[in-house]
Amino acid sequence: MGSAQSKVAQLIETYELASMGAELERAWLGNTGERQSLRDLADRFNQALLMAAIRDAGMDVIDGEPTNFYRLLTDDNVSAGKRIEARNRLDRAGIDVDTLEDQFVTYQAIRYYLTEVRGVSYDSESETEQVEQERETIDRLRSRVETIVRDTVDRLNTADKLTVGEYRVFVSIDIRCQDCGMRYSISDLLDRGGCDCE
Repeated sequence: MGSAQSKVAQLIETYELASMGAELERAWLGNTGERQSLRDLADRFNQALLMAAIRDAGMDVIDGEPTNFYRLLTDDNVSAGKRIEARNRLDRAGIDVDTLEDQFVTYQAIRYYLTEVRGVSYDSESETEQVEQERETIDRLRSRVETIVRDTVDRLNTADKLTVGEYRVFVSIDIRCQDCGMRYSISDLLDRGGCDCE
């Protein structure tokens, strides 16, 4: 099928992760427990790439450290200092971090691999697609609101009705669960698939 064009298939071969394809398939279909989302599978695959790179470099790590390295490299909430520290440690072990990060895959690459290369289908895939379509709608609306606010501020500033120097417009959309009081960005809530209290 599409294995020649599949980044995931190529990386499985490159990093000798032969069992990874079946593992991703079982996790996506929920054959061994709770079904995992394509985003979770992308993280799982990327962590396997990192662990394979660590293995190939002969780097000594303690249990849980590869997972922490992945978090330090990819999590938006990690400080630049911690990220650089992690990159430097991996570099010293002989791991080309830039190349490795370029090899990290998206959930779309996982979907392509599972559906086109392995021929797997999941009936509720349309649920994932619907969430992504709704996310795109929200992102377009957020961008539109940002443009309207910027244009309004510019017009008022030009008409001397408002005084403002260089500025940036930020539009954030948060959801607060009335049951437990937790607050999430809309993006985080869509990624999670719901509130933790459910």
